[in-house]
Amino acid sequence: MKFIRRIIRNEDGGAEDLPGYTLLTLIAIGCIGIIALFGRFTMADNTVQAAAYAAARDASLSRAGDAVPHAISAAQLALRDNVNCASLNVTISGNGLTTGLGEAGTVSATVVCTITASELVFPGWNGIQTTFAVTKTAFSPVDPYRER
Repeated sequence: MKFIRRIIRNEDGGAEDLPGYTLLTLIAIGCIGIIALFGRFTMADNTVQAAAYAAARDASLSRAGDAVPHAISAAQLALRDNVNCASLNVTISGNGLTTGLGEAGTVSATVVCTITASELVFPGWNGIQTTFAVTKTAFSPVDPYRER
């Protein structure tokens, strides 16, 4: 405590204002923290988009009956190392899996990942209890001459 008082007080014993470089350092640390938070949010957003692309592509390559389980496993695999979803919802839609041979169609995958804000700030720290959902949709064409 005496060390802190000695730093803050000058030789006359009166309190002096914090030096300008100290204030600039505190502001710089705050700005770096905000940039890191936005960077992690952008990374989570891009990872969920990649999971939607992977789910749509995997669903377009599978048969009509097993498209949803393959899409869910592809989305989980894409999210595995970068984003921890509190809840994950994968929805498959489109006419691509029900069209006849020779007809073109598409499959869409919508991935909804609910992320806790504490995972974005400092992983493993539960100081912020806010959750938000990132929703991304991707489309993939189905080969018209592939056996359904």
